[in-house]
Amino acid sequence: MDIIWIGVAFLLGFAASRIHLPPLVGYLAAGLTLAAFGYKSGEMLEEIAHLGVLFLLFTVGLHIRLKNILRYDILGIGLTHLIISTAIFTPISLLFGFGLETAIIISITLGFSSTVLTAKNLERRNELGALYGRAAIGILIIQDLVAIAIIAYTGGGTPSIWGLSVFTLPLFRPILIKLLGIIKDDEVWMLFGLALALGGASFFEYFNLSGELGALAAGMLLASDERADQIGKKMWGVKEAFLVGFFLDVGLTGFPSFSEYYYIGIILLILPVKTVLFYWLFMLFKYRARTGFLASISLTAYSEFTLIAGLVANQNGYIPDETIVVLGLITAISYAINAPITINEEKLWKRWQDFLLKFEREGRHPEHQTVSLGSAEYLIVGMGNAGRAAYDKLREQNKPVVGMDIDPDRIERNLESGRRVVYGDIQDSDLWTNIDLDNIKSVMIAMGNQSVKENATRTLRTAGFGGLIYVLTMREEEAEVMQKAGASAVSIPIKEAGERLAELSSESNENSTQINLKVKESKNDEK
Repeated sequence: MDIIWIGVAFLLGFAASRIHLPPLVGYLAAGLTLAAFGYKSGEMLEEIAHLGVLFLLFTVGLHIRLKNILRYDILGIGLTHLIISTAIFTPISLLFGFGLETAIIISITLGFSSTVLTAKNLERRNELGALYGRAAIGILIIQDLVAIAIIAYTGGGTPSIWGLSVFTLPLFRPILIKLLGIIKDDEVWMLFGLALALGGASFFEYFNLSGELGALAAGMLLASDERADQIGKKMWGVKEAFLVGFFLDVGLTGFPSFSEYYYIGIILLILPVKTVLFYWLFMLFKYRARTGFLASISLTAYSEFTLIAGLVANQNGYIPDETIVVLGLITAISYAINAPITINEEKLWKRWQDFLLKFEREGRHPEHQTVSLGSAEYLIVGMGNAGRAAYDKLREQNKPVVGMDIDPDRIERNLESGRRVVYGDIQDSDLWTNIDLDNIKSVMIAMGNQSVKENATRTLRTAGFGGLIYVLTMREEEAEVMQKAGASAVSIPIKEAGERLAELSSESNENSTQINLKVKESKNDEK
């Protein structure tokens, strides 16, 4: 059985990627295909799926801070959307013969958006720290808390009074941070992350709280520490492998009876309403049109928590058995619908932006204030390791330089180190209408995600920037894409390092003493 579902998942995941869809769509199709042939989700697959969700939510937690979530705008959008969604879905559920209590429970869960899919899409774009990403994650956390309440109500376990002890978790942060400073080996970095994710989940489950929320909280304990990014990178492969199990498990819920497809069809037709409602609420709270659009698109899918809460309700007699299959298929299809939309969200924004901008309200959200670059002549976008090195080098040369980043935590760390860094999403064309670029001679883009760098370069050129644009790339084929997008020049560190290594090797054949001195000097410089 194990080799069968792994093989089918690989084949359909590969097929999905070949037609420019995320492999997860193929994994969902693999689950549905196996279900059609009578395969059922086993205990091992269910455990793998559960671990995949825990590891994903832990890595999400590494990028968020509670103070950026529990705000009036996030609470207002999240709770208002859930109330209106419940009011829309309840009459439909009643029409299809569900009792009032069952209809309300189902309708509340249908108001949830997918934490797994949203987090994965944000991570793919490297925009968990973006304003729209933080807003989307904040809304998802609110929904997850409501899901926990439903699980408690339907018999999933009433939280223990001792569950209040979870609020003592921040007291352990100094210990964890100290451990981060001690760990040096890559393997131990990864094991530390895995142990912390599972430990947080187990701690919450001990008090009848959501293990998923526990994994998220464990990640948040390390948020804002620069080394948290390293843990996330080390866990990447493990997390991706386990998430295959989750999407397979969703697909293995199978197919409902023919009559229930009418209900599925209506619920899926309401999916655009979910998006429109989110966008309207973002505009109500004075977000920019682009921010509201990207956040709304990210939240346009039904949730795995619909299945989790629904399954608990089913086990305690609140929801019929066949309804779980219905909810599973609704969730799976909404994933497949959402995937190509999120891939093309920038193209969709450019097509619809003139219309969507009409709904912006007067005034600005506090995080949409006009950005000033002052008298800077050099702008560095992406203040990670490469960006910081470029900034410090220019500052040593007394060049007027300013940094820009989308992650508030990274901005805060750079400010504490004495660097001038401002918040900004370089892909946002609206951003450049409020920035005076007359003094800027060159923009250096030092980010890792290829699509983000490409979009950023095109956006700068479209906005009318005629100066130099330098882009950090990792592959030659990526460099060609950047140059076509409008980059003046590209830097390929791996290629440059290889060329320098060849030079040193050649020099060593001519003068071994000289090359030895250079190696020693290099080591001394490192010290």
